[in-house]
Amino acid sequence: MKLKQLIKDLAVGEVRGSKEIEIAGISADSRTVAPGSLFIAKKGTAYDGTQFIQQAVNAGAAAAVTDIYDPFLKMTQIVHPNVREIEAKLAARYYGNPSKELFVVGVTGTKGKTTTSYLVKHLLDGAGLASGLIGTVETVVGPNRFDSKLTTHDVIANQKLLREMVLKGCKAASLEVSSHGLVQGRVDEIDFRVGIFTNLYPDHLDYHKDMDDYASAKRRLFERCSERAILNLDSEYFSFMKSACKCPVLTFGLNAGADLAASAVSFTAERTDFTVSYLGKKVRFTTSLIGRYNVSNLLGAIGVGIHLGMALEKISEILSSFQTVPGRLERVPNSRGIEVFVDYAHNGDALDNVLKTLKEIAPKRVIAVFGCGGNRDPGRRIDMAKAAEKWSDVPIVTSDNPRKEVPEEICRQILAAFQNPKRAIVEVERKKAIGLAISIAEPGDIVIIAGKGHEKIQIFAHQTIPFDDVQVAKEALQNQTDSDILATLQKA
Repeated sequence: MKLKQLIKDLAVGEVRGSKEIEIAGISADSRTVAPGSLFIAKKGTAYDGTQFIQQAVNAGAAAAVTDIYDPFLKMTQIVHPNVREIEAKLAARYYGNPSKELFVVGVTGTKGKTTTSYLVKHLLDGAGLASGLIGTVETVVGPNRFDSKLTTHDVIANQKLLREMVLKGCKAASLEVSSHGLVQGRVDEIDFRVGIFTNLYPDHLDYHKDMDDYASAKRRLFERCSERAILNLDSEYFSFMKSACKCPVLTFGLNAGADLAASAVSFTAERTDFTVSYLGKKVRFTTSLIGRYNVSNLLGAIGVGIHLGMALEKISEILSSFQTVPGRLERVPNSRGIEVFVDYAHNGDALDNVLKTLKEIAPKRVIAVFGCGGNRDPGRRIDMAKAAEKWSDVPIVTSDNPRKEVPEEICRQILAAFQNPKRAIVEVERKKAIGLAISIAEPGDIVIIAGKGHEKIQIFAHQTIPFDDVQVAKEALQNQTDSDILATLQKA
């Protein structure tokens, strides 16, 4: 694509140099620039592109978008006072505005984004709309799956991935949309047909100055939805989100009054059953997902089916085959007579919900392994301690991702938030903590390993190591089984 085609009718600012050059790619990171690329030199705290324009030139960049013209650079320069403002427009134009060729659903909220986005993808696929997925756990493009590093990718990556979905035959896409992504413009120029609001609780207050700021960030999704907003009526932030909507609203909830309402909820360690009511019709739903909060996630996805004109019976049939989401109450099979789950619950509200759910179905004890991430909102340590003390029988405090903080100090702060610290066990090394929980578990007990979920690494100040809670739990279960077999043989 020639530069003149890329910027045609866009208010990009002054162009210094030839517009006839061929643009073979677009990048905002000099380390990924290839010959012929347009380099977006935007300012930032983690990475300041304005400091790396020469490196981009050396890598073969054909042109750069910058806020200050540099006469010593031998390349075409597009000079704009706010580079970030036009980045999304350039990316969307370069990749041919792919979101306009897809039925795009965006999911935002504090909790439930990942599960809801997977449910939406499953429903869309089942309805014959082959769909892609962009989210916290992974990115799915046709038959290809990639681990994700961020919940919401950068603006250029999003446009590229959406174009690849179209090329792979996708007709729809399900996207998790984070508050960071909305504020930083990562989803700008994406045509969201439908937006889903799950809930809002205190989180990311190390980034947002307060809850109002956090809510305002989430609200941005509903300012841009073109066809339908599907909103959780049970949330105290429902009205705030609704006030941003310029399209029809469909409400859902577990309380009376919602357009799409759930009732008669019952669940065990294996399944959840509930009744969905819509326009006077009632249909029974069954899912392998556990707990009331997952009923809420399901209702959000069911709303997408309603929007597409699907019958409740058909939606129920499709969603009944949904199995699990990696790291979201993911069951670790074993023959010990205990239930072992891995979950991403990494703040107080999430842990409270998970533990409360497990406490309701536990035949005996709930053993909870949890920690708190370093260099994040320290208030989480208090809230998670309260949840663990309230709902678990055996709380085991350990490390999460300490990052640049001292693991022992994080554990000390968590323990200090317990009303009765003697109830808790502290084992700073996470692998040992998981092994301890499984070793003391007896038939009928439930072990929940919370905080990291799908993550495959553990981050320390000076190193990042491979760490998978599911795999560690499997190894601990196997070691315990081997020990039991050996003990039996010795007795014989």
